[in-house]
Amino acid sequence: MAGILLENLRGTRTERRPVWLMRQAGRYLPEYRALRAEKGGFLELVYDSEAAAEVTLQPIKRFGFDGAILFSDILIVPHALGQDLWFEAGEGPRLAPPLVDGAWQALEQAHHHFDPVYRTVELTRAQLSADVTMLGFIGSPWTVATYMVAGQGSKDQGAARALAWRDPAAFQSLVDAIEAASLEYLIGQIDAGAEAVQLFDSWAGSLSPSQFERWVIAPNARLASAIHEQRPGIPVIGFPKGAESKLPAYARETGVDAVGIDETTDPLWIAAQLPAGMPVQGNLDPMLLLAGGDELEAQVGQICDAFAERPHVFNLGHGIDKETPIAHVERLLETLRG
Repeated sequence: MAGILLENLRGTRTERRPVWLMRQAGRYLPEYRALRAEKGGFLELVYDSEAAAEVTLQPIKRFGFDGAILFSDILIVPHALGQDLWFEAGEGPRLAPPLVDGAWQALEQAHHHFDPVYRTVELTRAQLSADVTMLGFIGSPWTVATYMVAGQGSKDQGAARALAWRDPAAFQSLVDAIEAASLEYLIGQIDAGAEAVQLFDSWAGSLSPSQFERWVIAPNARLASAIHEQRPGIPVIGFPKGAESKLPAYARETGVDAVGIDETTDPLWIAAQLPAGMPVQGNLDPMLLLAGGDELEAQVGQICDAFAERPHVFNLGHGIDKETPIAHVERLLETLRG
């Protein structure tokens, strides 16, 4: 029997609204901080399947969310494509060599990096009850490419944007390589037990409309189509953060089953713009969850009212902040579940 999260992603609106939170397995939980300190680092934790499964399960044990999101990172794909990957304390991920010219062909691919992640999915799914949906994910090709080109994160994704304009053929080759590896990775997650997958395009908002069509809509459409063809019945959630006015086109043209909505998008507006009956996910401001108070309950009600006529998975507009008090998450769940 499918859980209510899976039912909503497949287009059936349930009496109780399912909820999970992006980055729900993370630093706001003391049990996560303790396990990460024991393992010595983020990447070490990701590649330790037993520990990563435990992290994935921690928020389910504490809060009873309706979905368990795989504990991993979007940069596992560039690691598998041959870039060195590490995390600088307090500064974030680093990839070497930076692909400033888009030339990925000289890298020595290392797809064995996917194997411990598949094992994490297997271990997690085996410990979940049938009514909790196992969620896999990737970073979408554009977002992953921005890290691969610059060798790290950036505020405006300028290196990748410039390369995409300057040498679109080279950038297309890189995007194609990311897309192929991402499809392999998603299929592997599904075969290991993922019941739905999310495509995180965290930097979709930095592109002009024409570039958005080429680098966001087109590759995500190919991925969604391939998943539907190769693994029928597995819902695909597309999350193009910052897409704003381009979000309706994304929803129509990519073929994703559900669309994630960030906190900058008016829920009433997007509810009127999306195809009738299309499931939505979102879009509480993570900073409101951090702040708490009566406004939290008010905003939860407004979001639920806006999406009352379509399947809706309650979530944040992006990842939960590491300083979020656990009591605020508990109050959110009390508000949603009465």
